[in-house]
Amino acid sequence: MKLAGRKVILGVTGSIAAYKACDVLRGLQKEGAEVRVVMTAAAQELVRPTVFRSLSGAPVLTGMFADAQGEDLKHITLTEWADLILVAPATANLIGKIAGGIADDLLSTVIMAADCPTLLAPGMNFRMWRNPVVEGNVRKLAALGYRFCGPVEGRLASGAVGVGRLADPEEIVASGVAMLTAAGPGRGVKVLITAGPTREFLDPVRFISNPSTGRMGYALAEAAAAAGAEVFLVSGPTELPPPVGVEVARVQTAEEMRTAVMARLADARVVIGVAAVSDFAPAETAKTKIPRADGAVTVTLRPTRDILSEVGRAKGDRVVVGFAAETGEGVDRAKAKLEAKGLDLVVLNDVTEPGSGFGVDTNRVTLIRRDGSVESLPQMLKTDLARRIWGEAVALLDASGSGDSA
Repeated sequence: MKLAGRKVILGVTGSIAAYKACDVLRGLQKEGAEVRVVMTAAAQELVRPTVFRSLSGAPVLTGMFADAQGEDLKHITLTEWADLILVAPATANLIGKIAGGIADDLLSTVIMAADCPTLLAPGMNFRMWRNPVVEGNVRKLAALGYRFCGPVEGRLASGAVGVGRLADPEEIVASGVAMLTAAGPGRGVKVLITAGPTREFLDPVRFISNPSTGRMGYALAEAAAAAGAEVFLVSGPTELPPPVGVEVARVQTAEEMRTAVMARLADARVVIGVAAVSDFAPAETAKTKIPRADGAVTVTLRPTRDILSEVGRAKGDRVVVGFAAETGEGVDRAKAKLEAKGLDLVVLNDVTEPGSGFGVDTNRVTLIRRDGSVESLPQMLKTDLARRIWGEAVALLDASGSGDSA
């Protein structure tokens, strides 16, 4: 019971996922925590306070002032009691209140008055999550030290699929445990991740690239950050918002990505190369737009520098994970890549298989490990796969004896 003797305020807001807070409450109790539930008015329209009162064995707090039960743990007193405030689900409204310093109900007032850690587990429609105002509020709070768990990609209450679904209760509880125990899967470890495509320019307006959207790499950055790692993400051109709590360097070409990676390699304990880096680039880039021609145009290509091989040569005691995008059976090629580049793990996927590879929310991969084992995983959401791969990386780090290096 990792949270024995610890006190947690569980905030519940008016997201349709409010019912999942019951599982979060049970998970915290299983870890030994004493939990007091604070509900907003909107949350009470979705789940009755009596449900949480029955589960917690304590009065549910809903208003700013003492109620008929004589509950005196209000406002300042409540914040002095708690070791952690965990809000699940956290709506865009509550996130905006905190970012704006607004305290107009019990939950927002408790958060404003607290000096204990606060963990927010967002749950909302995907259009709300990607709204620039919400994105800005999240970045502001992350910079102030608020921690986030999720949201994740999946089917939402509207039937749409996108990022906005509340993280699994088990993951939320694990994040709370990590915050209170200063121990988690890779907590404090410095991680370097590459994501997205690169662009190799023929002239100022034309380039060679690939269909990578960056989703897998961004999901891995989010999974590592949610586990408490310090993540530096080198991203090629994508339309994805920056992951919460992650430092991002945006690049375009393979050479720019290499420069960014090598500049941060010395600090990294784990390197995960997810980016679809161009293997070839034009031998020359025209300074002005190449005019249209009626006949054939010949372009001479040169190989780009292999970033992952360079990382492997400087590996030391780092854990290095690579991805291998193939078109067909590629286990033998992935094994050769693992050996040639000095990798600890290769994640292989066939990008031509339905529901796998570029531009989709799911992936089906095979894990090729240095010990020779090969494991094929079922198709799953990239967010779920990211947590699985991060767990593999942490296990490798622990096995190397350097898992406590930050």
